[in-house]
Formats: sequence, structure tokens, C-alpha cells
Amino acid sequence: MSTAAPSATKPIVDEPVPLPQRWGAAELARLTEMVKQPSLFYWKGPQTTALLGEFRKHYPLKYAFPCSSGTASLHIAVATLKLRPGDEVITAPITDMGSVIGILYQQGVPVFADLDPHSYNLDPADVRRKITAKTRAIMAVHLAGNAADLTALSAIAREHNLILIEDCAQSWGAKHRGTPVGLVGDFGCYSLNDFKHIACGDGGIVATNSEHYGPGLSKWGDKSYDRVAGGREVEELAPNYRISEPQAAVAAAQLTKLNDIVSRRHHIGELLTSRLAGAPGVIPPATAKGDYHSYWFYMVRLELACYSVPRAELCTALNAEGVAVGAGYIPRPVYAYPVFKNHNFFGGAWPVRDFGLTKMDYRQVKCPVAEAILDDCLVFKITEAMSDAYVEKVARAVTTVTKRLAK
Repeated sequence: MSTAAPSATKPIVDEPVPLPQRWGAAELARLTEMVKQPSLFYWKGPQTTALLGEFRKHYPLKYAFPCSSGTASLHIAVATLKLRPGDEVITAPITDMGSVIGILYQQGVPVFADLDPHSYNLDPADVRRKITAKTRAIMAVHLAGNAADLTALSAIAREHNLILIEDCAQSWGAKHRGTPVGLVGDFGCYSLNDFKHIACGDGGIVATNSEHYGPGLSKWGDKSYDRVAGGREVEELAPNYRISEPQAAVAAAQLTKLNDIVSRRHHIGELLTSRLAGAPGVIPPATAKGDYHSYWFYMVRLELACYSVPRAELCTALNAEGVAVGAGYIPRPVYAYPVFKNHNFFGGAWPVRDFGLTKMDYRQVKCPVAEAILDDCLVFKITEAMSDAYVEKVARAVTTVTKRLAK
């Protein structure tokens, strides 16, 4: 019999993962009003206007542009910087491709800095080491709802005259030292993808208080058209990342639920951390003092040497006990994806490298901490519908399995 076999026929977590009812009366009311409109175009549309109003209740940023995705929001932020080919943006190697797509499309160079081993966010010391004469910006990814060290990163940005972009796609409701993420850096970029805390299928928002970048923000997501002054004599190349009124209607309703959703997820994450204290070899995520984790998912690290079986077998044993958990997060750091290893960004080529504007070779990039995190982490599913009793079962299952499989 396998050492990872469950201790009893009936799993400890003896119920399916509780799922919330994500859409309801609030969304239906807005959609009902929307279908009465003569137009579903975003500019000055009542649903998009309502979306911005609800957004600013949480994030009081003067300039905001609702767009088609979180990826779009980050691309727009990067585009406003008007990078020169070969300019560099430092970011995290454990993230979604959406964090780096805009950098590459603007002919910039993503530079990957290593991570803190317990928060899973950018290590400010390594960010400092990666700064060169070509660095233009730092993109902080608040992974899983845990705020990056914005105090340190903003200090580095000011010292080197760099722009700080916050990738808040996974961190609705998270706070750094009491301040909502997205309000510390020069740009806050948010995702409304179907799998985020709040969602409208796909959508995003990019926002800033910058008087330099803010007034022209919408142009970078709307083909460089000037909706304020009017006219279509385009001055710069920009994509079409516009949101639509149906998306905005759902997103506006979703934002009215944000505080309740996030407070519940925060409670679940903190409860799980407290209950895993007795699980051998399990290292919960670290949240800095004064920060507020919004737990898009719950990721732990394992001291693999503590166990008699490899991670995959331990994960299988947890699944057998009814725990919704997976071994690992993304398959490898972003810089190790084939598209990076082959520098295959534009039809099999990378112009900025081919023309000698960068010497970056992603085949040589290594971020040891990030690689170690992906080698030994487990990712637990969290939903706001989970009861305390359900979380207690999950914690009991983890503790039982890890004790049984400990050396």
C-alpha cells in the first residue's frame, strides 16, 4: 500500500468546494438598464460612468481608463511611458504573461528580479541590483493578493527616477501599510477577468494621479483618438483596448460587493494560517506588518526534506482527503517559457536584440528563489463562500496528511 494512501475511506473534507453565487440582482439591474440605452459604446456611457464612480470609492485616482483586460491595463501603463527600443522594465518572474506582453509590444525589455522567499513578491535588494542605465520602470506584481514591499520599491524608484507600476490583477482589496494597492505607485492596473475577486468575464482598469501621464491615458487604449477634444488625426500608434457597456455594467455591480468578498477571503486565509501551525513542513505565506492580504489564492511552501514522499505524492494524498490543492503554480518562471528561451516575440525574431539594442539573453537568466518557490509550493483554492467549518476541515486534512507522511 502506498504511504500516501488516505487514513480512512471517508475523506476528512467530505463536501465539495463551496462556490459563491457571483452574479445576481445587482448585475441584472444594471444589465436591464443597459439594454434600454441607445448605444453600448463606452465613452460617457452610463454604465462606464457608473463603473468609474464605483471604482473611485475604493481607489480615488483622478485619471482612470476602463479597458478590455488586466493585460490591456498594464500595456496601456507601459505605453504611456513612451519607451525607446531596448528600454528596460524590472518585474517578477512568477506572474502571468499579461504582465510582460505590453513591455515586449512596446519594444521594451522585461528584466526579471528575484523574489522574497515568503511573500513571493519582488525582493527590493535584487531589484536594485538589476537597475541599469536603460531601466525606465519597476512593475510590482502583488501575487495572490499579498502586497509587495511598496515602501522599499517606491524609494528605489524615486532614487533612480523610475516609474513604479503596480500590477493589482490578483490583489483587489489588498493594502500596503493601510493604503490600498494601486495608490502608492505611479499607476495601478487592475483585472476584471472571470477568475479574479470581482469580474465581468474580461475587463480591466488602469489609473493614475499623475498630471503628466493621466490626461492622455485614454488615448493609449483607444487607438490614440482624443475623445475629449475630438478628432481622429492620430499622432501615435496605440491599440484598441476599449471596454463595452455590458462589461462595465457587470463590473460596476461587482464593485459594490468588493469589501464583503475581500473581508471574507482575508478571514479565511488568516484562519487557515493559524490552523496550519501544527502541520510539519508547511510554511504559510508571510504578510508584512500593517499589510492586508486579500487571498486570491492561498500558497504555501513545503520543506520537502521533512517528508518521506515527493511533493506530487503528498498533493495526491491531500486530494484524496478532499482538499482542493495543486502542486505548484505556473509551470516555471516566465523567463523559462519557450517564447523567452527562443526569443520568439515577433515572427521568430526579437528586433531589439537583433539590432543590438539589448544584450539580454533569457537562456542565461536565473532567479533561484523564484525557481525554488515553484519547486516546493502548494496552491489552495479559496472562495468567499467557504465557511469556517469547511476551512477547519481543510486544515485538519493538511495536518493529518503531513504528519502521516513526515519522516
